[in-house]
Amino acid sequence: MVEDLLRKILTSRVYEAAVETPLDYAVELSAKLHNRILLKREDQQHVFSFKLRGAYNKIAHLTEAERKCGVLAASAGNHAQGVAFAARKLGIRCLIVMPETTPLIKIDAVRSYGGEIILHGTSYSDAADHAQQLQKERGMVFIHPFDDPLVIAGQGTVGVELLRQNPGRLDAVFVPIGGGGLIAGVSAYIKELRPEVKVIGVEPEDSDAMTQSLSEGHQITLASPGIFADGVAVKRVGNLTYELSRKYVDSVVRVNTDEICSAIKAVYQATRAIVEPAGALGMAGLLKYVRQSKCHDETLVAINSGANMNFERLRYVAERTMVGEQLEALFAVTIPEKPGILKHFCVDLVGERNITEFNYRLSSRKRAQIFVGISIRDTEERKEFSDQLTDAGYENIDLTDNDLAKTHIRYMVGGRSAEVQNERLFRFWFPETPGALVKFLDTTRGTRNISLFHYRMQGGDYGRVLIGLEFPEGDDPTLAERLAKLGYRYREETDNPAYALFL
Repeated sequence: MVEDLLRKILTSRVYEAAVETPLDYAVELSAKLHNRILLKREDQQHVFSFKLRGAYNKIAHLTEAERKCGVLAASAGNHAQGVAFAARKLGIRCLIVMPETTPLIKIDAVRSYGGEIILHGTSYSDAADHAQQLQKERGMVFIHPFDDPLVIAGQGTVGVELLRQNPGRLDAVFVPIGGGGLIAGVSAYIKELRPEVKVIGVEPEDSDAMTQSLSEGHQITLASPGIFADGVAVKRVGNLTYELSRKYVDSVVRVNTDEICSAIKAVYQATRAIVEPAGALGMAGLLKYVRQSKCHDETLVAINSGANMNFERLRYVAERTMVGEQLEALFAVTIPEKPGILKHFCVDLVGERNITEFNYRLSSRKRAQIFVGISIRDTEERKEFSDQLTDAGYENIDLTDNDLAKTHIRYMVGGRSAEVQNERLFRFWFPETPGALVKFLDTTRGTRNISLFHYRMQGGDYGRVLIGLEFPEGDDPTLAERLAKLGYRYREETDNPAYALFL
């Protein structure tokens, strides 16, 4: 199997369409981290993603009879663009099924390459199921986004270039993981030629299908993968990619949303290029590896896998970056309500630290809650500040890792109402499609009154919504069943301490 894969990698036809991307030395980042940091710039492909390699290699190897049937794919973005670009270059009809939630920038890109588009469902899984049905009806050739030997071989050419461009010392390569096509091809090639080089995969904490599969010893299926890094939001990794990863991948690093955002900033500072969340995974894993291992003088490579970023998402990224860099801490602090107390807090406790955010509203005549952001040097200072507040007699809660606080509460401080009775709080992830809210309201209609509602567009496929529901006559035993039928991902947050303090 491996010899056949290496042969496919070395005889790949990717360069009929793709380009050899540079391996850039990040000078300032290397000095800061005390390691030699290199970035493999797959964001510089024609379609701004490595996906062109595997898609073209697969389509270029189709027989004449298969080409006449046309090609079909399901994708929410980068694979769709790779397939459409390759099909146009080879003069083959192309049909792409995309979720209705796909950002317009990606739909327009596929159309610009001549691809025919059908929008179906609200997730990749919905689109993939519909594509399989169309494939049976129309007899077109399905181009799998990752679990195909020729696709894996095409992605493996990234590893070929990497070893040729850096023939000297190489300690570790950090590779984003979605379905596993990229890391399967890259790890097989690198480990067969240079087994001493570590190949480390990187996944979001809420889309870690490969991590869980390798840990359990078999493929697992995620119920609902996270969608911030939409390019790797895959419920289940491939059969081939799992087996190759199990054999060749040394380890997988899991990173959170804040760490991905800080990695986007790090790539920007090094290259002046803005990569998408999935494209920044390699850098996020590298930064976490250096931070945890405290390694020095090593040569580390992060693969920048894609740059199809929605401009509207940059606001969210910027807001979360400082926390991801561990340069900002968020606290809820209870202070006595008396003249001069805020000045005392800022001067005597915050001191020379920079205040990044300060939210306050009068809520009682005895005590007040403030939501404050503080610039810090590291996580040790975060604990020091909390201890300092406690020693001064101020109750405080560290909200730096509280996603509810960072996504919603910070924009709603002071929103208490004395009129609300028996309120329960829920977070929902709504698809960004017309009618999503109406569907929710239809499902929850009845005696439940909406007592709180917060939404901010963040440029992704899904919007994050915070909703309070009143239960004046006690709990509703049918609510859980109705919410399950709704099909939207949700979480109850009634016991979250940030809710109790500020809302």
